[in-house]
Amino acid sequence: PTGYIHIGNIRSAIYPYLIAKQAGGQFILRIEDTDQARFVEGATELIFDTLRWLGLEWDEGPIVGGPHVPYVQTERKAIYIEWAKKLIEKGRAYADNTSSEQIDEYRKEDEAKKVPYLYRNHRPKNPPTWHEGLPIRFKTIPKEYSWHDEVMGDLHTGPEVCDDIILIKGDGLPTYNFAHIVDDTLMECSHITRGVEYLSSTPNYLALYDALEVPRHIFVSLPHILAPNGHKKLGKRDGAKSVTEYRDDGILPEAMTNYLACLGWNDGTEQEIYSLEELIEKFSVHRIQNSGARFDEVKILWMNGQWIRKIATEQGIDELYARTCETSGSEDFSRYDIFKPIDFWPESAKTETDEYKKAVLSIIYDRLKTLSDLRTMTTYFFEDPVVDLSMITSSKFLKKYSETELVGLLTETIEALNDVKDEDWTDDNLQNILNDLLAKTEKKPAEFFSLIRIAVSFAPFSPALHLTLRVLGKNRTLARLNKVRTALANN
Repeated sequence: PTGYIHIGNIRSAIYPYLIAKQAGGQFILRIEDTDQARFVEGATELIFDTLRWLGLEWDEGPIVGGPHVPYVQTERKAIYIEWAKKLIEKGRAYADNTSSEQIDEYRKEDEAKKVPYLYRNHRPKNPPTWHEGLPIRFKTIPKEYSWHDEVMGDLHTGPEVCDDIILIKGDGLPTYNFAHIVDDTLMECSHITRGVEYLSSTPNYLALYDALEVPRHIFVSLPHILAPNGHKKLGKRDGAKSVTEYRDDGILPEAMTNYLACLGWNDGTEQEIYSLEELIEKFSVHRIQNSGARFDEVKILWMNGQWIRKIATEQGIDELYARTCETSGSEDFSRYDIFKPIDFWPESAKTETDEYKKAVLSIIYDRLKTLSDLRTMTTYFFEDPVVDLSMITSSKFLKKYSETELVGLLTETIEALNDVKDEDWTDDNLQNILNDLLAKTEKKPAEFFSLIRIAVSFAPFSPALHLTLRVLGKNRTLARLNKVRTALANN
């Protein structure tokens, strides 16, 4: 819990979730908060909310409990000290009172000798008796190590990478290097899924497994998520955003989970859209690629658009609408700690009814890439657009017509629509009327329909014209057509 949660964190959570669920196992959430200098207030709750939002509910961990409580590492301090003291008793660890200044001197000495710095070469000959406030170091036995990684294959290193790593820091809290092995053992974890950057530390972990006399876990090393240029690890400077920012931008949790699961994995088919249930069924660690995967924002936007359409067509407009205007009083939203409700509609939509907004959504959803697109793509449904005659007179379809001709076309349209009864203001009837007007005026569809579309929306594009008119309603449609006709006549 050191701050915002980036997409690499989430991919590293998705894969063990899929492994656990596919095997009928338990997905464990553990809060590794031993680096108190980097601890950020509220970051733990952000982890909870992010996992909940994505649908990655944990079976064991904070809040839900489980057989291995506590699941917060700062609350397990006594456990780590007990395990470290056992290593001291076995001669495989020692207390170390060497100052940071002395350690810097050791580094400089090795640099001057042009040899790699290894603390084991400066190990104190007579270490002090351990007491609170003293770090505890592992006493390594340098040797070669071989191991298997589910993604990287069979690996081997020489003794030169083994060192006397710190197990317990001066503040009494463990390092990650020590705590994760103790906890993974006690919590009966099967797979250890983490970034490929930890491969270089694995020999030290293997030495600890041996010294503690506990079995190794199954290692799954995940390659980096790369910047779009493919040359380096994705970072903030490359446009990487936190998961919360993607949520605020209107990315659906289904799309985020789908995209990140497929960022470096595929099931060997052409399929790209997966529900969480499908991912659980089809996921295999053996199909995770062993090289980095490029992050592609265009792809996640495309995938989000696919999910918007999937929800609308399979679950219905009511479900999609609920995603567009979250309320703090909803049963689903009450489970969040710090996530706030988001309304993706324009400010001017707040006074409109739910039914009207659902009608708008039903004809616009297939154009959305994100839910936040609603704020820019639907304003003309809720507020009368500013009449900008240049959009008409400069249109490639309309600029050949005089203002008198355009006024005439609008007049014919107004007269035809004015005769429509309220109960006949339907998709089919409006489409027939527009087609009849097209035949009567002998204009090309692109010309005639462009005039009407611009007059009622002044937007660069809109859904099918008859659908737009139906949702706007008779009164609003006629008022806008009359307003534009008057402006053209007086220009």
